[in-house]
Amino acid sequence: MPQRHFVTLDVFTDTPLAGNPLAVVIDSEGLDGAAMQAIAREFNLSETVFVLPPEEARHRARLRIFTPARELPFAGHPTVGTAVLLALRDRAERQAAALADAAAFGLEEEIGIVSCAVEGAADGASGRARFKLPVLPRYLGEAAARDAIAEALGLRSSEIGFNRHLPSRHGAGPSFTFVPLASHDALDRARLDSGRFERLFPDGSTDALYLYALDPEGIGHRYQARMFAPHLGVAEDPATGSAAAAFAGVLMQFEPLGEGTHDVLIRQGVAMGRPSTIDLQLVIAEGSLRSVEIGGHAVVVSEGTLHVD
Repeated sequence: MPQRHFVTLDVFTDTPLAGNPLAVVIDSEGLDGAAMQAIAREFNLSETVFVLPPEEARHRARLRIFTPARELPFAGHPTVGTAVLLALRDRAERQAAALADAAAFGLEEEIGIVSCAVEGAADGASGRARFKLPVLPRYLGEAAARDAIAEALGLRSSEIGFNRHLPSRHGAGPSFTFVPLASHDALDRARLDSGRFERLFPDGSTDALYLYALDPEGIGHRYQARMFAPHLGVAEDPATGSAAAAFAGVLMQFEPLGEGTHDVLIRQGVAMGRPSTIDLQLVIAEGSLRSVEIGGHAVVVSEGTLHVD
């Protein structure tokens, strides 16, 4: 029986046992989609990555990404975690004493080529990655009614929205309904009723609800968030890079952002006891969103062997 090496990392954190756990199967050749889905269900993490040889030699690897329920065309914390892991493995193979020459490479994902830049830490088990989205976030149309969303979350309708922000739908890979909450208290109290969620989105038009509020501990563009994704088999996610990427579309819709580069910090997973920090950067030129980058840390937590065909 083949032995396949896997590594788990905690992503969007530099502290083990925080952030969002990720499993990366290094030796994925010969696995079909059904086998990958079964392995992802076995790990039962929000995402599992399968690393394959790239279709073009100039890229570092091809990735397939699975939740416990289905395959995704792109996801943020798998991209950050896998980029850090591959850079650390490349460094170890070179037996380099330090990663002064920070790695830069492309990862092939279904959404397109994702350009990554990685800096490894001296411990050889952690690092930081940034990647640029190959496509910009898409506006997906009107959100569900505020009253219905509030009912699904166990909140009052008056707790939905702040400043100019109203519920909206955007996507960068997975599709999200973004729900602005008027207070940090409402963010903490929100509890998703999965039955009401299914009645709101019976056609699967929204993969997840992404709740956000202004971060009471910060100034500027700082937010706290929570993400519920029953259609993806994820009750709640500690850190969601693809949602942070799509959040750039939300900011373009509701914030009076001017020309230039804008740095946004998103904290997620706090209510779950797995605090995560996601860096989002937007570049605006001539009134239009021109690029979106996501950044964060990742740390290796465990390694092992899968005994599967």
